[in-house]
Amino acid sequence: MMFFFEVLIGGLMSGIMYALVALGFVLIFKASGVFNFAQAAMVLFAAMFMAGMYGDWGVPYWLAIPITILLMIGLAWVIERFVLRHLVNQEPIIMFMATIGIFFAIIGFAEIIWGSRSRTLDVGLPDDMLFIGDMLFQQYDIVTALMVAVLVVLLMIFAQKTRMGRVLRAVADDHQAAQSVGIKLSTVWVVVWSVAGVVAVVAGIVWGGSLGVQPVMVDVAFKALPVLLLGGLTSIHGAIIAGLIIGAGEALAEVYLGPIIGGGIDNWFAYIIAMAFMVWRPEGLFGEKIIERI
Repeated sequence: MMFFFEVLIGGLMSGIMYALVALGFVLIFKASGVFNFAQAAMVLFAAMFMAGMYGDWGVPYWLAIPITILLMIGLAWVIERFVLRHLVNQEPIIMFMATIGIFFAIIGFAEIIWGSRSRTLDVGLPDDMLFIGDMLFQQYDIVTALMVAVLVVLLMIFAQKTRMGRVLRAVADDHQAAQSVGIKLSTVWVVVWSVAGVVAVVAGIVWGGSLGVQPVMVDVAFKALPVLLLGGLTSIHGAIIAGLIIGAGEALAEVYLGPIIGGGIDNWFAYIIAMAFMVWRPEGLFGEKIIERI
């Protein structure tokens, strides 16, 4: 039983990290009504710049982190100024295709500067083993899970309790109506992409320190997709709960089903859960059910 709880808690700690990346998707979707395909690339972009400054240029991590945050805010301004501003009130599919272009542009720009080789990322977090009762955990996993949990709570407060959070919901409902009451879409989009950039920095620190900074980080970031489908594209608390479900589910499946049906379950288990759930509830656990008149 203690081993079961060890696996479960480890899965929940992974799940909160999936939820963090999913929140980046949710915030941008709530502000623009479009799925941001580039969020996964932003995670890799932030991690590559931190690892490059720390490893290649010798910039200490305590300085590399705020520099990367400022860089991501600058990236948000560039995306709004040269891409999003010209797509106001366009069809969602056009903006979605634009985010695919941003995805490849971000990765290409990072590789031009830093190359594509793998790097390590050490920001000074403890990495020793820790016994809690009969359960064994890495201190790194515990510290990063707590750090991510704090950021998730702050994002929930930002989206639900602040004026900008209400503005995001208004913009998501109707761009033209929001503009008619004096809301500037350019400001909203810079803010929300900046917040998504900060989320990407934290995710880059967490996964870069655990997996190393390498292109496979994009695949890990895409684990947020089944989280979104399960929790709902517009729900912040849905992303958190779904992230925990996905993280715990794939960890338990890998340990208990892996010996029976083969390894590598964690590569596809989350997508199977999301696909099966969509048959029953396409809008997700907490997503808004939209009824269109025809």
